[in-house]
Amino acid sequence: MRSVSIFGATGSIGESAFDLLMQSGGPETWRVVALSGGRNIARLAEMARGLRAEIAVTAYPELAEDLEAALAGSGISSAAGPQAIVEAAEMDADWTLSAIVGAAGLPPGLRVLERGGTLALANKESLVAAGRLVMGTASRNNARILPVDSEHSAIFQSIGSDNLENIESVTITASGGAFRDWPLEKLAEATVEQASTHPNWAMGQRITIDSASMFNKSLEIIETQEFFRISPEKIRVLIHPESIIHAMVTHCDGGSIAHLGAPDMRHAIGYALHWPERVELPVPKLDLAALGSLTFRAPDETRWPALRLAREVMQVGGAAGAVLNGAKEQALDDFLAGRIRFTDMSAAVEFALDDLTSDRSFSTSPADLATVLDWDQRARQSAAAWAAGNRGR
Repeated sequence: MRSVSIFGATGSIGESAFDLLMQSGGPETWRVVALSGGRNIARLAEMARGLRAEIAVTAYPELAEDLEAALAGSGISSAAGPQAIVEAAEMDADWTLSAIVGAAGLPPGLRVLERGGTLALANKESLVAAGRLVMGTASRNNARILPVDSEHSAIFQSIGSDNLENIESVTITASGGAFRDWPLEKLAEATVEQASTHPNWAMGQRITIDSASMFNKSLEIIETQEFFRISPEKIRVLIHPESIIHAMVTHCDGGSIAHLGAPDMRHAIGYALHWPERVELPVPKLDLAALGSLTFRAPDETRWPALRLAREVMQVGGAAGAVLNGAKEQALDDFLAGRIRFTDMSAAVEFALDDLTSDRSFSTSPADLATVLDWDQRARQSAAAWAAGNRGR
């Protein structure tokens, strides 16, 4: 019986993973070691009971008693706080899903790699903020990282055993999000509610807004470079409103291999869960005749400046990824709180990158977790300062 842990269980990725585990036998098939979640204590406890997890952990210390009460009589241990999540990641599991949103997912993910485990990575921020650290930790400990983002799972499946030198380019697709067809002059007035609705994917609020701003794709461009060691100039983005082709690998002979599938995260999660085998999954099968056609267009970096910022970050390297990610998270917090406009998020991130680039150590890739988190905090402070200085304009 394989053992699994899910960090970020109550988010959209975690819910999809829970569904896959339950539909493939639940606790009769899987030994679930640890589940972590946020403030949705009732759901976290329900999932832990359903999978008979050994421990459930909430990220919030003040909810420790609530979680303990929700698990009373189940025999399932409980814990609370970021350090408790890291300690749960130390517990031996054959397969661990990292689905915590943001930089908070980096510490437990690193701990899984340090013990030589298999990390199914949905937390793209880990590779953006600390790509060299994450990949180096995996290499030193003979750990394995399996991509769970739909685009990177598609690249992983399309490359197969091919030599990276034979790859001419990699194309990741983007739906364009909620505002792909809005007039440019309207974007500044977009509301949180409008940005929180995705035309294709069922995702959490933060990633849905990141899709609308294209910061999600910005992170995925950097993630592609860090995970696959593909040169930035070989990474392309294509707007594909139907979200059927998730990525395409073009080879030196002019041929391309594309991965197609319904916009359902259970495919990428299920592929990582059962890798290197393929099994039947409860996802919709494609009917191309019913679809009729697939459409594509080049991205407009005036509409989505986040894409330009990703290119600049890859060119600079060093701590730029950690700064981009931290500033992006702060800018999103400020947008959600009504302190800045939708279009101000990219301006706040660009300010933080410009503000911190003069630091002598900016060009050096962070070598440890403490340094990554320091850059993350400094980036948040810089983006927050921009928001405070431009509020109400």
